[in-house]
Amino acid sequence: MSSTSSSRPRTRNTWQKQAIDEILDGSADFQSAQQVHQSVADTGRSVSLATVYRVLQSQVEDGVVDILALDDGQTLFRKCAATGHHHHLVCRNCRATQEIEAPKIEQWADNVATDFGYIDVNHTMEVYGLCPQCAQNAS
Repeated sequence: MSSTSSSRPRTRNTWQKQAIDEILDGSADFQSAQQVHQSVADTGRSVSLATVYRVLQSQVEDGVVDILALDDGQTLFRKCAATGHHHHLVCRNCRATQEIEAPKIEQWADNVATDFGYIDVNHTMEVYGLCPQCAQNAS
């Protein structure tokens, strides 16, 4: 998740946004834009995939939706459970996700930026592993 967010929402309150919000509010799991698109379609409403992407990206920029970039290039979205900047611990197998704070990473990123003269810096960090259940099943 990016550490930059605006205090003023960029996403207009359209029926498409409301439909996408309903889908995201109904799931604790990260979902792809395609899954959100299909879930909206399953409710009998028609929205373009491009609109789903635009709404999700605006909500990421507004800080109300988390974005998770997987190693395979897939991008997933979920309503933020935590307020403020945070990171994720993600199971490589089942995609179970824990929101984590990493203050030492924040300090390191700020120090690196300062050392090289960068300003207005943001970053993302995800930590991948096997959750306890998947680790037990792998044994």
